[in-house]
Amino acid sequence: MHSLSHLCHSTRVTLLRFKLKPGESIFEQLVFAAKRAFIGGEFAPGQPFPSVRSLAAELKVHPNTAHKVIQHLIQERWLEVRPGIGTVVAEPPEARAGDKKRLLQEELEQVVVESKRVGLELEELIEAIEFQWSRLEKPVEVGRK
Repeated sequence: MHSLSHLCHSTRVTLLRFKLKPGESIFEQLVFAAKRAFIGGEFAPGQPFPSVRSLAAELKVHPNTAHKVIQHLIQERWLEVRPGIGTVVAEPPEARAGDKKRLLQEELEQVVVESKRVGLELEELIEAIEFQWSRLEKPVEVGRK
């Protein structure tokens, strides 16, 4: 499990925590790790995001891969480039029209197929999803129901 931080312009920049899985796309693993960190609150909107150079060096990935990940996250509106500051975490993007239903179709199909393969009942799958969902919930703000 990688857990790294880096100083950048005297601002502490947190890097991604992830376990590299052999045989899977490093690009996709890094994008997923970044999105998980954004949703889980490990990165706050406006917080500096590591540069291509520091991401590549600290995580021991090719600079082209790090660049591709950062460009993808900018295109998907998870990151934004601020002149004179650099790349920072954006407010979580709203799903575009039609995205909400399409977004997870393939991933959900994989989860359902794997769940059936190992003999999980629907209720057990729902419990597992609820558990993972709760792990990513941000602390409840005062006054929120």
